[in-house]
Parts: sequence; C-alpha cells; structure tokens
Amino acid sequence: MSKGTINRVFVVGNLARDPEIRVANSGTTIGSLSVATVESRKTQSGWEDQTEWHRVTVFGKSAEFLRDYARKGTKISIEGRLQTRKWQDKDGKDQYTTEIIANDVQIMDRPSENRAAPASAPPASNPAPAQEGDDFDSDIPF
Repeated sequence: MSKGTINRVFVVGNLARDPEIRVANSGTTIGSLSVATVESRKTQSGWEDQTEWHRVTVFGKSAEFLRDYARKGTKISIEGRLQTRKWQDKDGKDQYTTEIIANDVQIMDRPSENRAAPASAPPASNPAPAQEGDDFDSDIPF
C-alpha cells in the first residue's frame, strides 16, 4: 500500500547491451538490462546529446521474452518503480545502487526482416505446430 505516495517510472530508450538473463534457485527468471535515454540540449557551441544510463531488473515472463526477442540497440518502453539497494564492496565500504524494477516491458521496434531471429525461435518457413494452451500471439506487443 502506498500511503499517499507514488513511486512510478516510465522510460523509453535503447538497450545498451543484450539482456543478461539468469534463473534463481527458486526457478524465477531474472533479467538485468542497461537502457540508454538521450536528451539533446542546446549549448553555446551547438546541440549536445546527454545520455542517461538506467539499470533495470525484470522478472518472469518479461525476462524470458526479452531474452528471446531483444538485442543491443532494441528500443523498449519500461514501466516500473525505483528501488535503491545497499551493499558492501570488498573493502567493507557501503555502496548504493538505484535501479528500476520493471512491472511492464514492451519492445517498441517494429519487426524487421533485417533483424536476426532469436536462437530459440523456429525457422519462419517451418513454424512449430500450436499446442493446446499455447497463447503465443497474446505475448507479442506488436
């Protein structure tokens, strides 16, 4: 319950690298993303781009979807909340990391014939037969 406050973040940017996906001991799929947003500002010497880097953590089916369909450079939208974690480095000094915990992630790029198919996708000329309960189309945001 929020107690009258809101912690909500909405970011549209490009993946700085391929998603890093791992599976926790509990079986939950966890994805770590680095997302870049760019803002152009006019300075005395002309226009200058300022890039902001965002750490993003995704869980479950969203992480699996990004593993299969997102690559470095993919434009994505993320809706989630900010979370700051405290940890200690090897010297025992306190460190802090602020990241976005994603509730919703969508790929904003349109499908392209130029983009390589993910390794887990069946070849387009020989699609896998649909199985009962397989609702694949409802997971694709485009």
